[in-house]
Formats: sequence, C-alpha cells, structure tokens
Amino acid sequence: MEFEEILPKNQKRIGLTGGIASGKSTISEYIHKQKKIEILDADFYSKQLIMPGKESYHKIIEHYGVEITDLESPNKEIITSKLRKIIFNDSLEKIWLEDLLHPLIKYQMLNDCIKLIENKTLVLVIPLLFEANFNDLCTEIWLVKCSADAQRKRLMKRDRISREEAEKLISSQMSLEEKEKKSDIVLINESSRIHWKKQLDNLL
Repeated sequence: MEFEEILPKNQKRIGLTGGIASGKSTISEYIHKQKKIEILDADFYSKQLIMPGKESYHKIIEHYGVEITDLESPNKEIITSKLRKIIFNDSLEKIWLEDLLHPLIKYQMLNDCIKLIENKTLVLVIPLLFEANFNDLCTEIWLVKCSADAQRKRLMKRDRISREEAEKLISSQMSLEEKEKKSDIVLINESSRIHWKKQLDNLL
C-alpha cells in the first residue's frame, strides 16, 4: 500500500531538510514556539532506536560489538561518538546502519502523522529526506540553506572538529544545489534571522 493512501488527506506535512549545521533545529524550534505547530524530528526517533532494550540496539551491538557501548553504565548505552566515527570512516558501515534505522524511523514517523490526524499542519524535520526517500511522507518540502562557509564554521564550532573533518561531513551529503532543485520553498539562514522569520510569518 502506498503511504499516500493511509496518511491523513487534509493534513499539510512540511518536510524540513537541509545540509548539516544549516539551522534546521533553530527554525523548527521557532515554528513550534511561535506557530504552535507539532514537530516530528527524525533525529529524535533515531536516538530512541539505539536505546538499550530496542531490537535495533541489539542488532547494532551484534554487528559492532560491546566496544561501542559505555561499559561502565548499567544499561551499556551506545556511545554515539564512537558509532559516528565508524560510519564516518567507512561508507559500507554507513549504508548498513542507515538500512537498519531509516525504515524504522519512517514507520514511526508515519504512525505519528496518523495519530496526529487532528493537526492540520505538521513539520517533519528530516536531514536526509532526499537521500533516504522520505519524500512520500511530505506534502511539500522546505529547504534550509546557508553558504558553505557559514555551514562549515557552524559545524566546526558545534562538533568541535577540524575544517577538514567538517568539509568531509558536508561533502558526504547530497549537495544543497541538488536539494534546492527538489524543494518547494527555500529558507535562507545566514547571519540574520530576519529574512526567514518574515518568510515563515507569510507561509504559516
């Protein structure tokens, strides 16, 4: 069955995407606080799926071993920085992990869209919306865009990484130019927030 057949018909589902460190969280927080619109965040689902007790957690441990967990904690939680380092340096491992988690994230997001049937508008924050083929959950797609320089500086500051590491992370994703071609709305998030706030006030 196609997702379009089971998703609420009169519900606007805005897929909010963009490159890493482009400002998706800042904009989604503004939408939630100022416009009182429910936010469904793919990163939240991802974090839940790697928590101890989840089937996906056990599959990850079986694949990578207990070395990626905090052995001193009672629950042996996965240390996400260790997991990121593995997939950052090995494209095949990145594919393996995404193949495990993306369908589960999509299924949970789909279920929550249905549960929130009374909500006329939802915002679905999906960093890898195009790469992971989440398009069919959305009625329209908004792209958060900033300059490569701003993106790189934000990423270096946020994750405390080198310029080289930041550029490698950015280049591992689909280019913003390609994403822009596939998007309905582009929100520019540079030094000033005035521009995208005005856009959102007109759009929502």
